[in-house]
Amino acid sequence: MADKLLHDDFMLPADKAMRDVARGLYNGIKDLPLISPHGHTDPSWFALNHNFPDPAQLIVVPDHYVFRMLASQGVTLESVGVPTVDGSPTETDSRKIWQIFADNYYLLRATPSRIWLDHSFQNLFGLTETLNGDNAQAQYDHIAACLQKDEFRPRQLFERFNLEVIATTESALDNLPHHHAIRDSGWSGRVISTYRPDSVVDPDFEGFADHIASLGQLTGCDVESWHGYLDAHRQRRAHFKSLGTTATDHGHPSAVTANLDPIAAAELYQLVLGGGANAEQREMFRGQMLTEMARMSIEDGLVMQLHPGSMRNHNKAVFDRFGRDKGFDIPTETNYVTALKPLLDAVGDSRDLTVILFTLDETAYSRELAPLAGAYPCLKLGPAWWFYDSYEGMKRYRELVTETAGFYNTVGFNDDTRAFPSIPARHDVARRVDCAYLAELVATHRLNLNEAEEVATDLAYGLAKAAYKL
Repeated sequence: MADKLLHDDFMLPADKAMRDVARGLYNGIKDLPLISPHGHTDPSWFALNHNFPDPAQLIVVPDHYVFRMLASQGVTLESVGVPTVDGSPTETDSRKIWQIFADNYYLLRATPSRIWLDHSFQNLFGLTETLNGDNAQAQYDHIAACLQKDEFRPRQLFERFNLEVIATTESALDNLPHHHAIRDSGWSGRVISTYRPDSVVDPDFEGFADHIASLGQLTGCDVESWHGYLDAHRQRRAHFKSLGTTATDHGHPSAVTANLDPIAAAELYQLVLGGGANAEQREMFRGQMLTEMARMSIEDGLVMQLHPGSMRNHNKAVFDRFGRDKGFDIPTETNYVTALKPLLDAVGDSRDLTVILFTLDETAYSRELAPLAGAYPCLKLGPAWWFYDSYEGMKRYRELVTETAGFYNTVGFNDDTRAFPSIPARHDVARRVDCAYLAELVATHRLNLNEAEEVATDLAYGLAKAAYKL
């Protein structure tokens, strides 16, 4: 019987000479604090600090990486407890959910999810056997017993994970009650929010008009007017910032930006608000709002993140029954050079603006994104994201961008996760992959060892902390 699920040298190079260098680099950074500047964990966990309910509710039900793979093999979302929009029943027996998960665990072989899960099972819960249908209930019992202990509550895990700061993501309409509660609790853990205005800047977002009305009620601004609408955003951004927010996030379907004059922008807003805008005009409005948000970032200092290029909720039946973020978001081809030019013409040379670009279109890294970030002072490259938050994806990312953009036009790593136990696993994977890449540069005499040691620290810790103003 193995005493570990993961080898000590997992993801380090196969070549011994390079592995030795990579191991040395990794040992120098593996215990650095974790900076988690963008993600989707639930702030109520840290506000309330209740025990997590059970293994299935912690590990299976909220993780679209997991149930997406199960669904691809015909396992229904109902059977693994994913809640429905209308409240119609799904499986509630967590042991049954866990058994289905364990019976199908082999489907995750060689995927990032398998690494993250095994990492959590080994390092958080002390398990040594690979999960399968036969040991499912015994492992469920072991994890369930752990979760009832005080040291497995969210705040205690935050400290155990050596998290220095974690950022959640909330809608522009969220009044951040849990962040207020965290601040007022006296706990020293740093949990901040990220301003995500998609529901009030995307005319295709379901309930858009109602969301705009709610924005007006929340702020007292006249959102029937263009200037009042922009002021409402400024007010909400200021509220987020008062609770520690340092960044915004924009999940647009494309990277299109616009730079209309104020009169044309106001006219477009009225058209969109009235529901009469066609698809091209709605896209133009989203693009105009990216430029407006960039201008606001120059004013208030919030870092801007752009996550374009996903066709969200591709499966209509799943979206109608289960809602957003249920594993059916699919990457699309994305143009950045032309799409970003209006924004860059307006504010691209500003030293007071940071725009962090992400992509799900790897073809754009070397052709578009690295050259853009390697020239414009406001642009930085986010890490390999979502489908490419993986060994091969991270390796390709470094190979595609480093020669043109260098290391210092990138922003380190962020885990972008809803699955709290996976956070140390994801950071550990990123640190190992980066050390493997740096070891190759050292072995081929493209980088001195002392420089590689500095870069390893920057990639693991310093760049994210600096880019996100943390």
